[in-house]
Amino acid sequence: MFTSQHGGNIREAAALTGLNAEQLIDFSANINPLGMPDTLRRAIIGNLDAAERYPDPDYLALHQALANHHGLPQTWMMAGNGETELIFQLLSHLAPRHALLLTPGFAEYRRALARTGCRITDFPLAESDGWQPDRRLLAALTPELDCLILCTPNNPTGLMPDRQLLEAIITRCGECGITLVVDEAFIDFLPDATGCIPWLAGHPHLWVLRSLTKFYAIPGLRLGYLINSDAQQVAALRSQREPWTINAFAALAGEIILDDRPYQQATRQWLARERPILFDGLAALPDVTVWPGQANYLFFRYDGDEDLQRRLLEQQILIRSCANYPGLERRYFRVAVKSHADNAALIAALTHITGGTNRGG
Repeated sequence: MFTSQHGGNIREAAALTGLNAEQLIDFSANINPLGMPDTLRRAIIGNLDAAERYPDPDYLALHQALANHHGLPQTWMMAGNGETELIFQLLSHLAPRHALLLTPGFAEYRRALARTGCRITDFPLAESDGWQPDRRLLAALTPELDCLILCTPNNPTGLMPDRQLLEAIITRCGECGITLVVDEAFIDFLPDATGCIPWLAGHPHLWVLRSLTKFYAIPGLRLGYLINSDAQQVAALRSQREPWTINAFAALAGEIILDDRPYQQATRQWLARERPILFDGLAALPDVTVWPGQANYLFFRYDGDEDLQRRLLEQQILIRSCANYPGLERRYFRVAVKSHADNAALIAALTHITGGTNRGG
């Protein structure tokens, strides 16, 4: 239905429905419904004159804040204008010849690899395996490859791979000379997840990408970062980038929000409360199969006859069709976990469309 490859395109959705964008409830973009932290809002208002000056080209305060947050050397860090920019820049720098991609997965990996002329081999994840990789992935990692990209938790399924398998993948990639890029854009929503950062030391073939826009609800500011334990590699990457790619307010955000413990706690309390309710509501509907994702979104299959995305748009609700993900088709969808009222509105609309009621009342 949409020309955009991503969620959050409320302008196009509004045009299709004849509504104002503000009238739509957007479940297609996985953004924290708590909104921008108040600490950041006050900091931006108090520093509006930062727009009148060039940002520090090295973003030293931002990189120090990231280093302090993770307890790692600043020389391992590089921030960027959103994680997607860093995907393109990193893969351009690495210039892999043959990469393995797990499908379904985020579309920009493929676009960034194609831009470098890289050969791409797909490793399909199967519904029969719960959309999860297993040790067959290890057998697919051969010296013929020089790049593997993983997304943990996966987008669109929201699922995390087995941690022992993940460690084995890191080891196998090192043995085969494969650069491993791990996208952890949504991992902050998992309160106990350390991700791959503890494995960075001693594994210079491992790159970790993170986003600050989803958890802290600042997608319009654009802010992400990457980490690698080879300081020379990171320095080489920094030397290739254009100056001032991060605006002053995004850089300020990175200096402020990582220390906002009350906001982080409130976010995790909201998600722990609302995700199970939304999951149960979806699971209770006829013709719906939903997977227990760990992030701030849920992935489901709808086996009814209706054009579900269009039917929901008629009720002023936008969900993410996953039909343009390799390995998926029109029955698969992703919805963000939003406020209690918005989640209830989605379940009510789906109940109306499917003619179903929530089992168990």
